[in-house]
Amino acid sequence: MQQHPLTRLSRRAQRGEGPLARLLRAAALSPVYQPIASLTTGAIFAHEALIRGPLDSPMHSPVALLKAAAQERLDFEFESVSALAAIYQAGESRDPGRLFVNVSARVLVQLLRSCGRGALLDLVHALGVVPRMLVLEITEHERVADMDRLARVVEDIRTAGVSLALDDFGDGRSSLRLWSQIKPEFVKIDKYFTKDLSRHADKLKTIEALQQIATTFQTALIAEGIETLEDLRVLRDLGIPYGQGYVLGRPAPDPVLQIAHDATALLEDRRVSVFPELARTPQRGHLRPLSVLHAPCAGVSTTNDELAVIFLREESLHAIAVVDAHRPVAIINRSHFLNDYSKLYFREIWGKKSCLMHANGQPRLIERDHNVDELIGILTSEDQRYLADGFIVTENGRYAGLATADQLVRSVTETRIEAARHANPLTFLPGNVPISQHIVRLLASGGEFVACYADLNHFKPFNDQYGYWRGDEMIRLLAGIVLSHCDTQRDFVGHVGGDDFIVLFQSTDWRLRCETMIAELAARALHMFDEGARRRGGIEAEDRHGVTRFFPCTTLSIGAVVVATGDFLRAEEVATRAALAKHHAKSSVGGLFVLDAPLAQPPVVGSPRAVSA
Repeated sequence: MQQHPLTRLSRRAQRGEGPLARLLRAAALSPVYQPIASLTTGAIFAHEALIRGPLDSPMHSPVALLKAAAQERLDFEFESVSALAAIYQAGESRDPGRLFVNVSARVLVQLLRSCGRGALLDLVHALGVVPRMLVLEITEHERVADMDRLARVVEDIRTAGVSLALDDFGDGRSSLRLWSQIKPEFVKIDKYFTKDLSRHADKLKTIEALQQIATTFQTALIAEGIETLEDLRVLRDLGIPYGQGYVLGRPAPDPVLQIAHDATALLEDRRVSVFPELARTPQRGHLRPLSVLHAPCAGVSTTNDELAVIFLREESLHAIAVVDAHRPVAIINRSHFLNDYSKLYFREIWGKKSCLMHANGQPRLIERDHNVDELIGILTSEDQRYLADGFIVTENGRYAGLATADQLVRSVTETRIEAARHANPLTFLPGNVPISQHIVRLLASGGEFVACYADLNHFKPFNDQYGYWRGDEMIRLLAGIVLSHCDTQRDFVGHVGGDDFIVLFQSTDWRLRCETMIAELAARALHMFDEGARRRGGIEAEDRHGVTRFFPCTTLSIGAVVVATGDFLRAEEVATRAALAKHHAKSSVGGLFVLDAPLAQPPVVGSPRAVSA
């Protein structure tokens, strides 16, 4: 090491009086190694070399060292010495795994310029590290000034077998162009996106987007800063190939042979995570499906005679928009106009006059990208002229066409139905689509889980008696009870619709949780009945056949199916079996009924192979 020019300190480092210069002269910087593990197997994939100053000194942390390097203008010396020390110690340890070494883009370019690729690689060989096992991790503390030059340097290094990694992608200094141009073999996802990932849907969606980019660029992702087992499980289930963080292993003076025991146990555990977006995030629809009539329009100078010609030519038009410089300013109703136009002497007196005399100067305008929820007020407003006039549809404020009230109602309804398939609008719990997606993930994992179908008893009479508002309150009460007795990291709660809920348990104490839900709902539901009903234990109401009879106060039934490996192939099979279990739970003692998984020949509904709990 003493003979290579890169190992000799610069004049500034030799004469400097700053704390970093003194550390460089004393050779007091030492590397530590943090493992990077496969999130599929749990095996050690690589180690990242991290530099540290003397223990129990102000210069121990890398933040302090980087700050001092900038202040003393010793960036090149600091990074080159740190990299060589890391490579040297790793070579001494004879560790077979890959070695990630940090270097900024500017210093990397400077290294190649000062000594050339050949001399640099010779030094790496001399230090006991094979170039193909070396990964240069580009750390950007400042934006890359000359991207093209860096790309040429990277390509030169890559020809020798050295790989590249991009550090801290997503921290604000990282660049998608840098990723695209140098095409690193690895990209590290900044710890901001991994911290508390199991509770933040927006972070999960960001990582999913990064996965798509990584697939395009053929890059392997490494999740940094993993600190909890819950976040580790989500990253594993997302399919992130590699991970790094305290939960896997802390930096140590020497490379380790295996990750932490708890992390190993989790990666071997077949239970899947509950993705936060599916469990909590409602979907909001936009009106892109709105059927738009691309109708001709009138101008502010269009005469009544000219407008009449348009209406007579376009027999299907219910109205015509008046447009000024592509911006709609009014709407004219067909029937109202033609009724006036057909009157005696109208054409002689008013035919050559502007059609604006018949226009509604305050038309309803709808942007194609309008949020559905914002349009509910239009449909329920006191101004109901849109029922006859319809709506003017715009794109970025410019005239796009016409739509009728029927079309709008249909579009809103369809959009809300589609949104409800993803998130129930009453409880904001996942709907049918994410329920099915989670069952598919559970089946693919090969682990055991329990599918439960929860349903309120005598809910319809209650809803009829007390009205939809209190009925909604009962459903929200049930949702809150179910959620409170589930492990949000292990158990998935979905709302099929109405008073029907699906719970997909991975908690081993699922039976106790179900029994507790049933007991709590029975106790708390009583308070939603009036005093007389509570005293009588129920209400008089009409059944589905219109016959008045007595219904007990609302309770909860849960049908359960224990699903083992190979019991089912498709999500719909699990849902159907759980619904059958719920059917039998309605008449069971205690409200919980456990139905066996089906045999090769499904059992007859009237005599199920089941045990009542």
